[in-house]
Amino acid sequence: MKKGNILVVDDNKNVLSALRILLESYYQSVTLISTPNLLPAKLREVTPDIVLLDMNFSAGINSGNEGLFWLSEIKKFDKDLPVVLFTAYADIELAVRALKNGASDFVVKPWDNTKLITTLQAAIQRNKNRKKSSSTGELQNSADEICWGKSAAMQELRKLAQKVAETDANILITGENGTGKEVIARSIHKMSARKKQIMVTVDMGAVTETLFESELFGHVKGSFTDAKNDREGKFEAANHGTLFLDEIGNLSYPLQAKLLNVIQSRQIIRVGDNQSIPVDIRLICATNRNLPQLVQKGEFREDLLYRVNTIHIELPPLRERAEDIPQLAEFFLQQYASKYQRSELQFSPATIERLKNYSWPGNVRELQHAIEKAVILCDGNELQPDDFYMRETVISPLETEKLSLEDAEKLLISNAIKRNNGNLSLVATELGITRPTLYSKIKKYGL
Repeated sequence: MKKGNILVVDDNKNVLSALRILLESYYQSVTLISTPNLLPAKLREVTPDIVLLDMNFSAGINSGNEGLFWLSEIKKFDKDLPVVLFTAYADIELAVRALKNGASDFVVKPWDNTKLITTLQAAIQRNKNRKKSSSTGELQNSADEICWGKSAAMQELRKLAQKVAETDANILITGENGTGKEVIARSIHKMSARKKQIMVTVDMGAVTETLFESELFGHVKGSFTDAKNDREGKFEAANHGTLFLDEIGNLSYPLQAKLLNVIQSRQIIRVGDNQSIPVDIRLICATNRNLPQLVQKGEFREDLLYRVNTIHIELPPLRERAEDIPQLAEFFLQQYASKYQRSELQFSPATIERLKNYSWPGNVRELQHAIEKAVILCDGNELQPDDFYMRETVISPLETEKLSLEDAEKLLISNAIKRNNGNLSLVATELGITRPTLYSKIKKYGL
């Protein structure tokens, strides 16, 4: 059934002719203009539900600035009107800038008809969902609100995440251990058009090289000794949803090429099979490692970095956003006071000050674990500073500035091993990582 009105702006008449034939099968009204100067009048005349906008109009000029200008003019007319951009492959970085300025999505020329229609329809549907949510006063749950915090740095990141969540752009989330990269990834998924679909998480540091292809791409019965049945991999399981690849910086160089091929083609081949299977996923990756530095060392593929890093979100450590600590602490207190039937518990003012002044080398994860322990061990109705075990021997915030991220991680793991007398199960629990990930890091740092 034909629905809605679309306005297309492109100076190539052959492109307009092809689009008319394609779009008239899907939209009640298709308006085509070859010069953006007509945009203000046409916006008032046809009241479109979506605009498809080229990024370059003047002969010999390919900067894309014209597209950005007219995007801003459309947003002045109607800030909620979805705009999808037409761009050449070389303009991808420019298109990403446009997303930050309010564009809904972009389509690369020459376009695929199915992809174009899907992108346009998804942009319209997201806009409808957003309006419906606004009119009903629907809010995200408190956990989603808390994970972003109130600090200026986190609020800026949240604005960026809200814009890119509505697209299918690949996202790379970086930051120290415990900063909440997976929590932010889940929040982005919940803000996306795929929120009703599954989000599949893979800890790349825990996947062994021998099982990598089977875990991610699946296998068919009899393809190896223990393959007693056909099994879908993580990519298939995440079809139509979001695939979150955590600790991607720990993936070995040979396996990176296999991952890159699937990300590029959006097709997988199960182990032991020859048939390719298309997958439709939104990809979010995370790492605590410096990937550009690993590229320089020859340990991470530059082309893979470009693929996963369309949008980069760098989470600051908790010590750099101390104003978020009281809100986070209160959230965790409510969570564990309910779990352990200690509803009467509250923080003393001195405790909040101590929590704010501590450097939290383990970041949000360490804060969460510290509060859980305090709730369990506290005898009174008020949590006091002495109810919290602070690692006084850890490096200060000023000293951490002198260390690389990898050196700080190595020190954190080494101290945890000493504190727990070599009990790796306790170490993994304290650091909030799996045992395979811990083994991988111990091997990596020679601990």
